[in-house]
Amino acid sequence: MWPLLVATEFRPWLLFGGPSSEATLRFLGAFIPPAHGADFLLMVARESWRTVAIATAGIALGLVIALPATLLSARVLSISALSGRMSTHSALLRQALRWGLIALRSIPELVWALVFVRVVGLGPTAGVLAIALTYGGMLGKVYGDILESGDAAVSVNLLRNGCGRLQAFFYGLLPQNAAELSSYTVYRWECAIRSSVVLGFVGAGGLGQQLDSSMKMFAGGEVATMLLVFVALVWLADRTSSFLRRALG
Repeated sequence: MWPLLVATEFRPWLLFGGPSSEATLRFLGAFIPPAHGADFLLMVARESWRTVAIATAGIALGLVIALPATLLSARVLSISALSGRMSTHSALLRQALRWGLIALRSIPELVWALVFVRVVGLGPTAGVLAIALTYGGMLGKVYGDILESGDAAVSVNLLRNGCGRLQAFFYGLLPQNAAELSSYTVYRWECAIRSSVVLGFVGAGGLGQQLDSSMKMFAGGEVATMLLVFVALVWLADRTSSFLRRALG
């Protein structure tokens, strides 16, 4: 690790010396007390709801990308692979879809947001599209790994007896992998909430855009309130994930 720390110029002691420590303490001191004006809290509630909407819409569009790509690229659902070797046409389609998913998730959502802000303008639309593309690639890749790592005996038997790809998925793979698939989806929704806040810093709307404005104005109390709301949103997503795990476990 030492060469890596040297290469990254990692010097945490600079935070505690001279002007840096004074600026840090002054900035943190401005967090107390958190802002709690009625108009401000109403604005925070509105932007928090918009942040959740951006994350949820982005994940929903990501699923539109991920689910078909998973069903078409998963080897365990390939009818031609039942003979032991997948047909050339199916293998090429599977590889093309996997490359497409790699391309989508290789570009960070922040970069997609910068592109879409210039295409569709400032606002939540850019954030929704950015999350959809990046998370569509992530979900499609992980869904495929989950399905292929499980027990495929039931789905293979269904395919051998004349069932289609969708029937093999819904009656063979989905029942035994539902808990893991839903848990990962909710985890990605939680990540999308965090991402939507970051995307707000580049003009994609939501709580992040207001947080950026408050930080530029050195309004520590407003920043503290929005950070607390942000923590509450992530906690809510975590509780939702735990509930779904218990319900489907």
